[in-house]
Amino acid sequence: MVRTQFGKVLVMERDRDVISYFLRIYIITVFVIFVPSLSYANTGLSEDIPSTNDVSQGTLLLRSTSQNTVSPAPSLHTNVHITITGLIARTTVQQEFENPGSDWAEGIYVFPLPETAAVDHLRMHIGERMIEGMIQERTEAKKTYNKAKQEGRRVSLIEQERPNMFTTSVANIGPKERITIEIEYQETVTYDQREFSLRFPMTVGPRYAPGSQDTIHEHIKGVDGRGWARNTNQVPDASRITPPVQHPDQTQQNFITLTVDLAPGFPLADFSSTYHEVHHSITDQGILNITLKNKQVPVDRDFELTWKPKSENAPQTAVFTEQHKGSTYTMAMLIPPIHAATDLNTLPRDVTFIIDTSGSMHGLSIEQSKLALQRALTRLTSQDRFNIIQFNNVTQTLFSSSQAVTSRNIHKATQYIHSLVAEGGTEILPALQRALKNYDTESYLHQIIFITDGQVGNEEQLFQAIQQDLRHTRLFTVGIGSAPNSYFMRNAAKFGRGTFTYIGNASEVQKTMDSLFEKLEHPVITDIAVELPEESQVEVVPTRIPDLYIGEPILVVMRSTKLLKQVKITGRSGTRNWDTTLSLDDIPQRQGLAVYWARKKITALVDSDMKRGENPAIRKHITDIALTHHLVSRYTSLVAVDVTPSRSSNQPFSTHTMKTHLPHGQDYTAIFGLAAGATPGPWHLSLGLLLLLVAGASYQWTRICT
Repeated sequence: MVRTQFGKVLVMERDRDVISYFLRIYIITVFVIFVPSLSYANTGLSEDIPSTNDVSQGTLLLRSTSQNTVSPAPSLHTNVHITITGLIARTTVQQEFENPGSDWAEGIYVFPLPETAAVDHLRMHIGERMIEGMIQERTEAKKTYNKAKQEGRRVSLIEQERPNMFTTSVANIGPKERITIEIEYQETVTYDQREFSLRFPMTVGPRYAPGSQDTIHEHIKGVDGRGWARNTNQVPDASRITPPVQHPDQTQQNFITLTVDLAPGFPLADFSSTYHEVHHSITDQGILNITLKNKQVPVDRDFELTWKPKSENAPQTAVFTEQHKGSTYTMAMLIPPIHAATDLNTLPRDVTFIIDTSGSMHGLSIEQSKLALQRALTRLTSQDRFNIIQFNNVTQTLFSSSQAVTSRNIHKATQYIHSLVAEGGTEILPALQRALKNYDTESYLHQIIFITDGQVGNEEQLFQAIQQDLRHTRLFTVGIGSAPNSYFMRNAAKFGRGTFTYIGNASEVQKTMDSLFEKLEHPVITDIAVELPEESQVEVVPTRIPDLYIGEPILVVMRSTKLLKQVKITGRSGTRNWDTTLSLDDIPQRQGLAVYWARKKITALVDSDMKRGENPAIRKHITDIALTHHLVSRYTSLVAVDVTPSRSSNQPFSTHTMKTHLPHGQDYTAIFGLAAGATPGPWHLSLGLLLLLVAGASYQWTRICT
């Protein structure tokens, strides 16, 4: 009897120990999984004060100094007007905001622009008054802004965070007051496959910030912006580039109207709006006027316009010039002959496909990527080799090394593609490095096809890796989704000496991938150089022209002290030398070429600085060019200051905010949920599950031992 009772007591005590053990493990697991995720959610999704990188068409953040409450600051109207004349596009973006509170306010306005945009005007409209922005060195402009803010004067400041993202700060917005911020920029249209196109970014998705917080310098630790991510050693401005995103179930707040005036300079065969329905009319001057069919649309996808010349009017060359402040600027576009590529495809190809399977690709994007990859497999030949690399938090490969194109290997690849699931973070670097180091013989043409939305914050680190390990490989990027990071896509292809393209919906997959493989199979001109008279003093950009593929033009812009008479362009077409000479006599005048040259020159200087680390001399050169041409850059900003004080120092500020919109087709839960790729949630979840497994194993071992 005593034994029995004693035995029961032992069992009860052991059960209590087991329950207590599991309870402790459960508490630890909940703490590990949920607390960090909640802290990220609170800094980004609940804080409601976005910052600066991938924001949708516009965000006004009203920052409080008097209270911690938040309420929305709705956009009253957003209007975009694009004027296209030949190869030059001039765009004005106007957004009206209202301070709905009873306190004075400071605002932050966050928006994306094309990565090639040359931003040269800022205007602040207050009632009937307009204040024009002036260009200053960035730190000086910030001082000007802060001084005016403290003095109670209305002031606005525009800064570049990335080439495709800008931040405008606005101070001393009065109660119930409306304010209009007007941004003006210039860019060139794209020409490819005998078709012109222009994209206006309306939204950019949340960006992943890889790296560690423990190994960064003290001056960038923690949070210096108001995004949901903390700064890391790989993305030192992560807290400035991760604004909160409005949940799709909430009412959309940000809408846009858009108008395009198109004067192409030649008879049109056709035009189309890829992702939005439009109306069109022709003015008495022959200008095509295009407006959105729905007068205003939500800002959840990029706008793209394409137009084609009639076949007999398809340009082979286009040359323009501009006289500006004692210098002559010349832009030349040349389309090489397609037949020049016929003898180039002599080597078999070793193609590595990289596919992004991170959380931001969940939904429509991963399905488009799978279709693109399957289509690409059909373009391989029996003499080729291939491999597939997928990445999210980790990198995985289909084969340990490139394999021959056989029916068995293609079948394995097809099954592998079907099994892909999009979840987790966007750790691009390991996948990119693995693909670049795949180079093992010169008997193959080594090509990488990189399929991704590019939503990361460590672009420059990736560009450096491409330049360091590229060797004879060529990198081609395929931007997926309604709003890919075009800055990353375009520059990765540029540094990879390849080309880039977009797939916005499933209907484009076949045409886009077939066009891409035409380029992969038939490079046209390599080793391109511009030859100029020895006595001429000319600055040419780009200094290094990338390889050209079927349908792509050579586009260079030059600054000289006098008008040039001719330009010779040379290169290699297969095993043969190739050259052509452009006459520059009696060429038409065109405004905007000086701005275009300055923007391209700054880009070239930034690229060279990236290779060597930040160089004070290059920084000064960039600053001087930007100041001379009134351009916003990484080292210069535009600031507009009202001369009349409007707020006394004892009047408080109030807090308001407006969230960004998720790009069409992205899954909010896949990005910001527990298994999200935008936060460390997956790692916390994995660690918590591991602890539960350890607890279970420990319990079973205890039972065996007793």
